[in-house]
Amino acid sequence: MYTHLLVPLDGSTPSIGLVTQAVDFARSLAARITFFTAREDLGASGDGALLRSLEPQDYAEAAAGSASAILAKAVAAAGAFGIPCEAVARTGPRPYELILDVAAEQGCDLIFMASHGRKGLKAMVLGSQTHKVLAHSTLPVLVASVESNAAGSAAEAAIGIIKDEHRAIAAVIRGLRQVAAELRSAAPLPDLDFPAGLVAYLKTFPEVLHHPKEEQFLFARLAARSAESAELIARLEAEHREGSAQIQTIEACLSAARSDPARYGDLADAIDRFADAQWQHLSTEEKLILPAARQHLDETDWQGIASAFQQNAGVRVGSEQDEAFKRMFVRLMNRASA
Repeated sequence: MYTHLLVPLDGSTPSIGLVTQAVDFARSLAARITFFTAREDLGASGDGALLRSLEPQDYAEAAAGSASAILAKAVAAAGAFGIPCEAVARTGPRPYELILDVAAEQGCDLIFMASHGRKGLKAMVLGSQTHKVLAHSTLPVLVASVESNAAGSAAEAAIGIIKDEHRAIAAVIRGLRQVAAELRSAAPLPDLDFPAGLVAYLKTFPEVLHHPKEEQFLFARLAARSAESAELIARLEAEHREGSAQIQTIEACLSAARSDPARYGDLADAIDRFADAQWQHLSTEEKLILPAARQHLDETDWQGIASAFQQNAGVRVGSEQDEAFKRMFVRLMNRASA
């Protein structure tokens, strides 16, 4: 049976579902995963070469792209279930060749990739990366349909968005964990602007957008349909408030640590308390709340939830503010992987 999956990702909407399917498949096999994404070779283009000459910092940011952000979410998804995984990004003009190279280098025995939702032979259009991998791979390739087959389900759309947001939050928390470890080590003094940026993201995105959506739409509808879920929902809502207080504590510790390195330990402790609580919180939502919602909510409920998660507080998916959140996350994940 397969023991090591290579899962290529491109950051598209189907990638969200592909990560979920790959994690579930790896769990069923007790397999490990190598997540992979390809970066565009910006330096090979005329515009890229010009940008590198004129604005080296902007070029470095553009060349890094969103690879670290894509992989950070995937690693968070696997980590939630204790699945051993690695993340690899490569730059090159032909992604299918990079996929095959990385699969061989990592010792993978199965490539698990998306069809972009189309069924059967229609998915194998000339020029698609999936088609090229199938044509050239000496390894087995499992093609998962992750988009159009589920397009009619509002539940799948809503849960996909919720899980993707959870993975972003988990990736930021993982970055904070790294900071806490550095604070306790004998390494050079850490850059406290980086954890400050992570905390700013948590205050701006989950605290203002994600948690209110959960409470107003997902939790409220589930409580109305399932009386036995009421106690758990009340606990999770209390944890939202506790998380806000813990973030304020981290901010206070950050401020103190900037002027007194002797307070690094306090900051590390505050981060770890918050991270421990948030890992448990996210796990409860994904392992208990989402399955209960699948069981008790109907299509009308899910349509309302999906609509809310696509547009809330004026932040519509694809809007300028939504794109700003994504850029902020990408910059933070690039810093975390540097």
